[in-house]
Amino acid sequence: MFAAAKEAQSHDIEHKHTSDNGNRDQADASNNDSDVERAPRSLREARPSTEKTKKGKKANKRKEADTKETNDLGEYDPAILKQAQKYHRGGQPLDGKKKKDKKAAEVRSKKHAAEMGHQQRRHQEAAIAAARSEMLLTEEAGFLEAEGMERTYKFTQKQIADNIDISSSSKIFDLKLEEFGPYTMDYSSNGRHLLVGGRRGHLATMDWRNGRLGCELHVRETVRDVTWLHNQSLFAVAQKKHAYIYDHTGAEVHCLKSHVEPTALGFLPFHFLLVSTGMTGRVVFQDVTEGSVVGDHRPGYGPSYQLRVNPYNAVVHVGHGNGTVTLWSPKQGQPLARMLCHKGPVQSMAIDRSGTYMATSGLDGRVKVWDIRKFEPLHEYQTKRPAQSLDISQRGLLAACWGPHISVWKDALATRAEKPYMTQLMPSTTLNTVRFVPYDDVLGCGHSQGISSLVIPGAGEPNFDAYVANPYQTTKQRQESEVKSLLDKLAPETVSLDPNFIGRLDPRSREQIAHEAATDARSGYEQGKQSGKYLDSAVRNKMKGRNSTAKRYQRKRQANVTDLKSLQEMEQTEREKRIERNRPDAVPQAEKGALGMFYTDKRNQQN
Repeated sequence: MFAAAKEAQSHDIEHKHTSDNGNRDQADASNNDSDVERAPRSLREARPSTEKTKKGKKANKRKEADTKETNDLGEYDPAILKQAQKYHRGGQPLDGKKKKDKKAAEVRSKKHAAEMGHQQRRHQEAAIAAARSEMLLTEEAGFLEAEGMERTYKFTQKQIADNIDISSSSKIFDLKLEEFGPYTMDYSSNGRHLLVGGRRGHLATMDWRNGRLGCELHVRETVRDVTWLHNQSLFAVAQKKHAYIYDHTGAEVHCLKSHVEPTALGFLPFHFLLVSTGMTGRVVFQDVTEGSVVGDHRPGYGPSYQLRVNPYNAVVHVGHGNGTVTLWSPKQGQPLARMLCHKGPVQSMAIDRSGTYMATSGLDGRVKVWDIRKFEPLHEYQTKRPAQSLDISQRGLLAACWGPHISVWKDALATRAEKPYMTQLMPSTTLNTVRFVPYDDVLGCGHSQGISSLVIPGAGEPNFDAYVANPYQTTKQRQESEVKSLLDKLAPETVSLDPNFIGRLDPRSREQIAHEAATDARSGYEQGKQSGKYLDSAVRNKMKGRNSTAKRYQRKRQANVTDLKSLQEMEQTEREKRIERNRPDAVPQAEKGALGMFYTDKRNQQN
């Protein structure tokens, strides 16, 4: 009985152990099937799971970034891409697709190639974002539209003032300043402040929108030109002997004696360079932050009276008395380009803000439009008298003045306009300067009787960028923008015809560059040698005492002159050299005699 009970007890224990193992196996299977991972029993078991989790997170982040980048650079609406094209600068065409940059593909380093590709994609995204934000711009540009038999150039300023709002009609005004004219003028970059200068020494600054006078002074000297510097706190004046800088209170700050008898001034806002030309014909660049002269060039065309700065690449255009326009950079001793624009002296110039078109006027009575990219004339306009001043608005309107007349052409740059857009007669005056107001539909005119302001619908850009030019900036904002522009100041060496050249990579290796340079130098030397450029240096070492100016001139003239006698002498010399070369060698005296036959055999074996 005891044995039977013990046997039954052992059977129950075995059954319980078997059931426990089965339950443990089911629990393990259920734990493996569930999402909850089993707790690690040691550090070795825990380490692989942690690394796997980290790798999974990194892969997910990389996948999300690639998906986001693909979505951002995917297909876009063609209208958005067309608007974004004007914000895109350089690189591959803006089509909204994810492409591999060709220049990045030429870079050997994968890291640098990836950085270049990422930078290109960011530029595309910024351009597309700027195009999308245009829907937030509330202002729209508009032009005059005529009905029926009406013509827009027949509308007068009085008719326009009667049909626009009060704030816009207040922009039409005349300031009678008959004593110190004729006047030249300049507007600040944000279009808020006006600077006027009379030929007889009158200077004044004002907030022309509110009619508030800034400062007024009389320098008691001839004033030929005026210009604002980086903002409305400083301005430069081209006076009789030198150029001067004044502050907003009218106090003289500097006398720039390196600018001798200046006739025209210009300012490069991103480089802080004041440039002038004058009666001496020199083109002088001076840094207004340091006071140093960074460029002083002499074109050699006599006195110059016209100077304009290209807003796109900061290249300075100078008009000369022989009808030539030269393009200058501060650090280039020679002009970047020379253009023969007119048969007579250049009267005025104007350049659009894209840097593509340039308009010039000369004493021949023609106004020509040039494509600066190809340096070719596109078309021309005829005026009754030579145009005294030209200007191009932000929207591409071309204004010209001659005598008491003002004409404005619409769409006159890329194509030729058949009729003017607007005209205006200023009776009993002689116009001297016309300037469009930035970010406003206003044209300012300086003449012998003072200054006038005209409304030209569609002339200015309707929406402004507060980070570039803010007409409503406060004193604090002006100070911050001034500090930022000084920190972002560009070096004078960056001024070139192609501003996008900086930052590009040269895919050629050093060996290729050295080989091409050596080839160019060798070809240049051969061409100079054939043309007689190096004749003097060769003769100078052999002919002592025969290096006078007359002798050198005579040798240069005779270098390429061949007469019959010279040809006969050259043929005789060549014939003698040929005979001497073909004559057999003379047998030495020692090799003659009874043993001469052995020397003869030896010479034959050597030959």
